[in-house]
Amino acid sequence: MSRRGRRPAIRLRVHVEGQTEESFVNQVLAPHLYGHSFTDISARLLGNARQRTRRGGVKPWSTVRKEILNNLQGDPGCFVTTMVDYYGLPSGWPGRTQAQQRPLPERARTVEAELLDDVRQLMGRSFNPDRFVPYLMMHEFEAMLFSDCHRFADTIGRPNLASDLQAIRDQFDNPEEIDDSPQTAPSKRIERLVAGYQKPLSGTQAAQAIGLNAIRVACPHFDAWLDRLECLPSRVGP
Repeated sequence: MSRRGRRPAIRLRVHVEGQTEESFVNQVLAPHLYGHSFTDISARLLGNARQRTRRGGVKPWSTVRKEILNNLQGDPGCFVTTMVDYYGLPSGWPGRTQAQQRPLPERARTVEAELLDDVRQLMGRSFNPDRFVPYLMMHEFEAMLFSDCHRFADTIGRPNLASDLQAIRDQFDNPEEIDDSPQTAPSKRIERLVAGYQKPLSGTQAAQAIGLNAIRVACPHFDAWLDRLECLPSRVGP
């Protein structure tokens, strides 16, 4: 193929807070997005997570922002997004304090808008804001696994727990809202039912079994994020 007819490389960097999200991006999200014209997709653990004894946890915004800016400035042809947990954000993240006063469905969107505004200001007037797509999960990655409780239970080898998982799911309008304290986060609820639950391995396997389509139907905020990512290749440019 001639150089003129060659498709441009379309890269996506997904900044994640832990190993579970990293596995999900690399094994579930990336294969889907490669079908939407992306040519290179990779998850990046925030805050030098590989150098820490304990992985996971949301870093201060100053640390996260530096890594995001490094990607955007160092590679003008790439898009950048995030996949971090709103519930665990430090108070110093833009919009975090204001968001607590908003109705639950608006909280993540409130912070996302502030993150984009902060990055846009630092990148300058020529910056294409489509290149940065902040996304916050409301209450942990594991909330998405309640999108199909029967497939989740089957995948972890505990089909007898499907009704218990569904009972948790039925208490909320959608899986993204499952949580009301650190003791009742989605992963904590699962761990109480499933001794030895391994988040990165079991979570990714369950997400693969449930499938992105089912997750999108059950989780509207996740669906909106994925819809935006699918459209990014049509907006290639600095």
